[in-house]
Amino acid sequence: MSTIARRGIHYLQKLNAANIPTALLEKGQNRVIDASLTLIRERAKLKGELVRALGGAKACPSLLGVPLGHNSSFLQGPAFAPPRIREAIWCGSTNSTTEEGKELRDPRVLTDVGDVPVQEIRDCGVDDDRLMNVISESVNLVMEEDPLRPLVLGGDHSISFPVVRAVSEKLGGPIDLLHLDAHPDIYHCFEGNKYSHASSFARIMEGGYARRLLQVGIRSITTEGREQGKRFGVEQYEMRTFSRDRGLLENMGLKGDVVAADVVEFNPQRDTVDGMTAMVAAKLVRELTAKMSK
Repeated sequence: MSTIARRGIHYLQKLNAANIPTALLEKGQNRVIDASLTLIRERAKLKGELVRALGGAKACPSLLGVPLGHNSSFLQGPAFAPPRIREAIWCGSTNSTTEEGKELRDPRVLTDVGDVPVQEIRDCGVDDDRLMNVISESVNLVMEEDPLRPLVLGGDHSISFPVVRAVSEKLGGPIDLLHLDAHPDIYHCFEGNKYSHASSFARIMEGGYARRLLQVGIRSITTEGREQGKRFGVEQYEMRTFSRDRGLLENMGLKGDVVAADVVEFNPQRDTVDGMTAMVAAKLVRELTAKMSK
């Protein structure tokens, strides 16, 4: 969907709401948001209780879907990704064991609290400022249920900002980030949208939520991307110099505790007929699960 079309939809929503008292509209929006958060909260509580009852888990990744795609600058397809990733995770063509031998069907290794109902919230006229808060609060609800840890399924890359913000605030300070991508997504405000999928790391860095940001695999970067990287002290490793940097990257000793992760920017509408990209996303989730679970 084009930017013009998206603006047209928002304009129609404003027109439809023009004669409705603001207090009435906000009351309805608050009810929808509260109901959405209640659903995530209760699911997280249930899964947390089950994991604790089984015992032996110090950290258990929990899938949280955030089907948001409207902040993509080109195609909106990432909104449809979470169910396709889940389908691929449990696809009968492969097994549910990680490379480290952990079994995903063990509820102490992986749980699932469902999706944030993004479209339902937006249909009520909730703006992106509040929507980002809902996403952050959803992540926080997962983290409140020890030993659950959020493994977020996007969605476009704009969701990384509220996810990282929630994790940083929950842990009481900035965190170290490893970002694997072809693009640095650090524009100050791409196409006039501060929440663009191309601006997520600008919001993260200016908010002070990252102590260290390593961006690895970059193969498409503009002058602004480089300038923003320098401004925020980002460590950017590009594919064009990968052979030179490989030794350094392999010996960094990234042994930190993986407290959260997200897999974003998968567009099912551009996937192959056999779902090849979905399977890649599922593989990433599977191995992130292995790294996060304890």
